[in-house]
Amino acid sequence: MLAINDLHVAYGQSEVLHGLNVSVAPNEIVAIMGRNGMGKTTLMKSLMGIVPTKSGSVTMDGAELGSLPSYDRVAKGLAYVPQGRMIFSTMTVKENIETGLVVSGGSEVPEDIYELFPVLLEMKGRRGGNLSGGQQQQLAIARALATKPKVLLLDEPTEGIQPSIIKEMARTLKRIRDERGLSIVVSEQVLSFALDIADRVLVIENGEIVRDDPRDSVDAAQISKFLSV
Repeated sequence: MLAINDLHVAYGQSEVLHGLNVSVAPNEIVAIMGRNGMGKTTLMKSLMGIVPTKSGSVTMDGAELGSLPSYDRVAKGLAYVPQGRMIFSTMTVKENIETGLVVSGGSEVPEDIYELFPVLLEMKGRRGGNLSGGQQQQLAIARALATKPKVLLLDEPTEGIQPSIIKEMARTLKRIRDERGLSIVVSEQVLSFALDIADRVLVIENGEIVRDDPRDSVDAAQISKFLSV
């Protein structure tokens, strides 16, 4: 569903990603783990076309995305929930989700989105900036789902969110995958969350993938070493 081949990304003269190769199967959840500054967010931004690629290819469902602007990638089925959520704080919950409908041509927020996130239905008239961190994260995911994606990218979704909400988010993401049949790529530092949701766990270190393990054979102690500062 998503294939990243020999991806090199640089900021000016400084190369950050050094020839990444990652493949994501249909309906698969892949967690990419690593400390801050190892390249997780750069990878997400390059997949979305926010940061230009130096060389390599990114294909989704067989279509090359490399030369496309971000909005065309969204139209083709790639959705992105950025680090820090980036919701529109002065717009209502309902208006925030509606911004995602522009791509799919819908005008009404689908009921199944409110079913996934009942708290958003209760608060649909409230401004996004007045929600808690966990509620804003749910709103950002709901907005991404409104674009009807094939692949959902989540950059550090647990950041600044309390543990009980993290558990709930893990359940919801698995439900989204099961009900909608999409692939999910999540960058993460919280190992328990990654092990909760992922079919595969990758570790990125200094811009290179150094581990790629199926969930069943993950050595948590080994991965923790890569996450400790």
